[in-house]
Amino acid sequence: MKLDLHPSWKPHLKEEFEKPYFKDLLFFLDEEYLNNTCFPKVEEIFNAFNNCHFNDLKVVIIGQDPYHGPGQAHGLCFSVNEGVKHPPSLVNIFKEITDDLGKPYPESGSLLSWSQQGVLLLNATLTVRAHEAGSHQGKGWETFTDQVIKIISNKKENVVFLLWGGYAKKKSKLINSKRHYVLSTGHPSPLSANRGYWFGNSHFSQTNDYLEKSNLKPIKW
Repeated sequence: MKLDLHPSWKPHLKEEFEKPYFKDLLFFLDEEYLNNTCFPKVEEIFNAFNNCHFNDLKVVIIGQDPYHGPGQAHGLCFSVNEGVKHPPSLVNIFKEITDDLGKPYPESGSLLSWSQQGVLLLNATLTVRAHEAGSHQGKGWETFTDQVIKIISNKKENVVFLLWGGYAKKKSKLINSKRHYVLSTGHPSPLSANRGYWFGNSHFSQTNDYLEKSNLKPIKW
C-alpha cells in the first residue's frame, strides 16, 4: 500500500516510515483493504496531514478511532463527509461552539475548513474495518501517531492541544506544556457530555485567545 503524504511532513516522518513496525502496519493494511471493507478510503487515510501542512499547524485535536459506518470517515477526526448525518459527538461539538462563540449550528459535518486553517484532526488510529470499532487498534497506528505528537511538541511552538476525554488526556505526557497550550475536558460523546463533562469548556474561544496573544491568526470554527 502506498500512502501519499504532503511534502511538508516528509522530513519529519520519513524515519518512521522505515521502521519495522510501520512496514508491518502497511502489510496489515494491504490485507485488510483487500479482504474487507475498511474506512476511510486509502487515498484519504492521511487527509489530516495533507490538508493541514506542518508549517501551518496551530491546533491539534486528538480523536481515537475513525467512524466505522458507510460514508462517514474521511481521514479527519470527528468530521464526516458532506451530506452525512452528524454523529452525536459532532453534534455536541457544534453545540458547544454555538454556546461559546454564538455561531449558528452548521449544516455540514465536514471539518475540512478547520484542517485547512491549521487544525490537525488526528485520530490515534487512522483506519478501521467497517462496523467494527477499534478493529485496527494495536497494529502500529498508535506508535506512529504518538510519534507525530512528540514531533509537533519538539519542533513547533505555541500549538494548542485540545484533549477531549480520558484517552486523549493520556497523550499529555507526550507534550511539552511549557512550549504549548494544553486544554483538557470531557469527551463530547453523549455519555460524557450529558453528565456535565463537556458543555461549557469554552475551548474554542480559549484557543483563539491564545493564538491571537501568540500573534497567530485565530481559527474560524
